[in-house]
Amino acid sequence: MPTDDSNSLESARALIGTNTHPRHIAIIMDGNGRWAQKRFMPRAFGHQAGVKTVRKIVEYCAKHEVEVLTLFAFSSENWRRPEDEVSLLMALFMATLQREVDKLDRNNIRLRFIGDRAAFSDKLQAKMTEAEAQTQDNTALTLVIAANYGGRWDLSQAFRTVAEKIAAGALRHQDISEQLINQHLSTADLPEPDLFIRTGGEQRVSNFLLWQLAYTEMYFTPTLWPDFDQNSLEEAINSFKTRQRRFGHTGEQLLEQSR
Repeated sequence: MPTDDSNSLESARALIGTNTHPRHIAIIMDGNGRWAQKRFMPRAFGHQAGVKTVRKIVEYCAKHEVEVLTLFAFSSENWRRPEDEVSLLMALFMATLQREVDKLDRNNIRLRFIGDRAAFSDKLQAKMTEAEAQTQDNTALTLVIAANYGGRWDLSQAFRTVAEKIAAGALRHQDISEQLINQHLSTADLPEPDLFIRTGGEQRVSNFLLWQLAYTEMYFTPTLWPDFDQNSLEEAINSFKTRQRRFGHTGEQLLEQSR
């Protein structure tokens, strides 16, 4: 039979694991093309259906007081896709911005972009900057769109900036720390993700938020992104709530801290 101590430990694990709601959810939205192909339609239809899913997930997160939602919209590796698909994605990106920004603003949602914007057209870059400026004071939810983003790029640009400051005498090499590097990442002003979700059945992070995911809880689902609805997100959040996040501590230490 379990001892009183083991019962207490399990109670603490339940308390620690189930009473926390993710502040920051990060999602790789995978499966748009396969969703369309299963329906004998061009991949473009899958990307358009994926935008509808984005609206539903943003609405859920805003309603349930998630602080940050980060969506991997276009990776630095996605330029390798067929040229016509890349062109369509760029056009869809622009059209979605033009259509959705006012709605996001009305709903008190702040829009942020992370990634290397230099590869985008001047018109798209201007629209991204304009959208950020329009929504910068909103407080209900921060929606982060990772576009032409890669975790290795994020680390490289952070290291480059730190090296330049050392060369200029603004920093010493002794000043380099995890905290300093974090301050130079594109997500420096955001909490680290609590929950990472990848749809579409693949089980890898694909160069997404490599530094930031160090202690993030992972959730993989075979559901293709256009089919991932609010109930699907709730299932992922419920799975997150059952997990004990120890951050290097033992369960016994957490039990002691909870007393």
